[in-house]
Amino acid sequence: MATSKDCFQTIHTMHKAALLAHRKQKSEDTSTLLGGQLPNKVVHDNNYIPLMTTGPDVSEKQMQEKPQSFQHAILTALPEDRHQPKPVIVVGPAGVGRTTALEKLIVDWATGKHLQHFSCVFHFTFRDLNAHKGVLSLQALLLQCYSHLSSESLALVLQNPKSLLFLFDGLDQYQHSLEPPTSLTLCSDPQQPASVSMLVASLVHGPLLKGAAILLTSRPTAASLESLDGYRMELLGFLKPQRKAYCDRFFSDPIVASQAFENIERTMGFYDFCTSPRFCWMTCSIYKSLMEAGEILPETLTQVFVYITIHLIRALSLDTTNARDLVTSLGRMASHCCLGPDSNCSKEEMASTDVQQFLTTPTSIKDFLHVDGDLESDNCIFSFHTQKIQEFFLAASFYLDESEAVSVEELLENHEGCVEFLDLYLAGLSEPSQRKPLESELGEFNTDHIMDFSSWFKSTSRKALESYHTDRHLHCFHLLHQRQNEKLVKEIITPSARGISYGVLGVHDCVSLSYIVTCLGEWDQLNLYSSKDLTEEKANLLVPAIRLSHKIILVQSSLSAGALAHLASALSQGRTTELDMSYNPMGDTGFKVLCTGLGDCNIQTLKLPVCGLTEACCGDLVAVLTSEKSHLRVLELRGNTLHDQGLRKLSHALGSPHCKLQELHLVRCELTTLVFKELGVLLSSGTSGLRTLSVGLNKIGDEGAKHLWVALGNKRCSLEHLDVEMIQLTDACVGDLSAAVRASGFLKSLVLKNNHLTDTSVPALVQVMQDSRTMQEMNLQYNDFSEDMFEMMDQCAKIKY
Repeated sequence: MATSKDCFQTIHTMHKAALLAHRKQKSEDTSTLLGGQLPNKVVHDNNYIPLMTTGPDVSEKQMQEKPQSFQHAILTALPEDRHQPKPVIVVGPAGVGRTTALEKLIVDWATGKHLQHFSCVFHFTFRDLNAHKGVLSLQALLLQCYSHLSSESLALVLQNPKSLLFLFDGLDQYQHSLEPPTSLTLCSDPQQPASVSMLVASLVHGPLLKGAAILLTSRPTAASLESLDGYRMELLGFLKPQRKAYCDRFFSDPIVASQAFENIERTMGFYDFCTSPRFCWMTCSIYKSLMEAGEILPETLTQVFVYITIHLIRALSLDTTNARDLVTSLGRMASHCCLGPDSNCSKEEMASTDVQQFLTTPTSIKDFLHVDGDLESDNCIFSFHTQKIQEFFLAASFYLDESEAVSVEELLENHEGCVEFLDLYLAGLSEPSQRKPLESELGEFNTDHIMDFSSWFKSTSRKALESYHTDRHLHCFHLLHQRQNEKLVKEIITPSARGISYGVLGVHDCVSLSYIVTCLGEWDQLNLYSSKDLTEEKANLLVPAIRLSHKIILVQSSLSAGALAHLASALSQGRTTELDMSYNPMGDTGFKVLCTGLGDCNIQTLKLPVCGLTEACCGDLVAVLTSEKSHLRVLELRGNTLHDQGLRKLSHALGSPHCKLQELHLVRCELTTLVFKELGVLLSSGTSGLRTLSVGLNKIGDEGAKHLWVALGNKRCSLEHLDVEMIQLTDACVGDLSAAVRASGFLKSLVLKNNHLTDTSVPALVQVMQDSRTMQEMNLQYNDFSEDMFEMMDQCAKIKY
């Protein structure tokens, strides 16, 4: 006689077999270019590429550096020894692969690869659950959906809720709330009849089959997400390595796969939607068609959709007039979907667009549009496969319209707030090289509309670039990048538009900015102030702009080690003469990376105040200063803790015949008397080319400063500017100080402010300034002078007090 354990194992095995058999039956190929492949087909053909995901509260930099596969994240979130389980909520945009990921999860469970601590996995779509009316028990619902299970076997399975996993796909399509009216109405008995919405809420919130694991997927727009408590993970889709793997699997020829991947990354890899597996399928499909025909691959997003539209229209065998009318009709439908609350058309609304006059078969309709429901039903709903193709048809139809009813400004105003790519497509299609292939199928575009867009674009671009709104600048750059017209870039981008800070850049922004700078051939000042999340990817995309920029500002920015490596590489190959990295927490490790490009570059001014540097970095710095190829003239190290050993190394480097440094700032670097002695010896030797030295805010007093006075009195010391602010000088140093100033043949300015000089020192200081022919200014501000001395100091215009 079979034991309950034997029965349980039989049910377990039968359920797995039934799930696999069901999926094999549904794995026929009904893929479309715009709609993508069916999840069953992807998994069944072993074409699944693991999606990447991350948990909540993760920065963009962490997403790039520490993503994990969806399968691994699920195993972590649903361990065998879980306690008081909360729902796992998988969130991601349309086309990112949520449904396919669930399909892979089910197949892996059914084939014994993962999650074997669950005895049964039950999968539902919220779209199907919407169709259930009336009341029924959870047990009845499961028996309806899984007919291979008997009442007896299901009852046995439900006895151990902790061994059950419920998967719910598409929360954003659910027509009910997951929140029940009150906790009293929740259902706790699998045999208790209730509405489907109550059964789902009871499962999610725990009373029903308490201990069962729940996983839900949703787009980020679902209203129920805000109040749903659970372990949330964001699906990132395909990052660059996954896109490379996808191309390698899609194209049988490795050389072709590499060519396609490189073009896709260069042309579109910076758009957020490139993480979508559906978009990768669509792009690879059209690229394959183009490459087999020997066509040139696209260089913009606009061109991708130009070729997609041509591919779809040619499949219909329409003449030019009908093809033009079809795209115009699709444009009308696109406008309706953009402006409507649900982004779709009913069957009645479709009739008014005339689209079905040209799409006469179910296959042709599904090639162009997404169909929800039976085509023969009056309740059938039509929409575009993606927002991107929807807006492309809207843009194309504007240029095909022979009337003058709507200007480009009116078109954009009418659709403001509900479009994302419209002006991008209008920009791309306004260029002859990009629209020509489409015109060969649809006839020529309306010249007046093209001129209207060109006039509008130049006017709005100039206004945007005259403003100080970074987002307006960047959007202008996006449109120029889409147009791919170097002459137009030079016409629109003037020097006055180049001073603004571009500190908060997305990936698309980096690509567009580099394109603009490359077209211009040079950039006066690349201001990236407060770039808090400059990742390796962004820095790599900015390399062309960095190479061509004379001055780079990265003040209060944070760069990863990978980003610093790209910066160093660009500097070594570029024309940058000034780099400002002030308040950048790179530390010694980051500075070591940066130094790989500093020894052989055109940098003349390097600003590194408060960068977390210590004496450990001084070896790398010495190597830069003593390099024969170094052009460094100005070095700012204020606020770094360099200590004696580090600064002694630096002092020795300043005497190298290869060191070209003329200006050195060591304010607040914890210098000691020993370091001042080293500096004094260096300055007296005549081997240093230093003209400016700042050593303020180092507590060394008269004892340390005397080494500088000795050096100044030496005829071989060529120092012209000396800043010793707040180093605790007293009246006792004034004699040596005055003698040094008199003896110096080069000193022009001396900063003595914020010290402890008193009235006693004033006569000598005034006298030495009156006698000196070379001294131009002595700054005595914020010392301990009484007002009685002001009149005496006024006698010498070269004294600032």
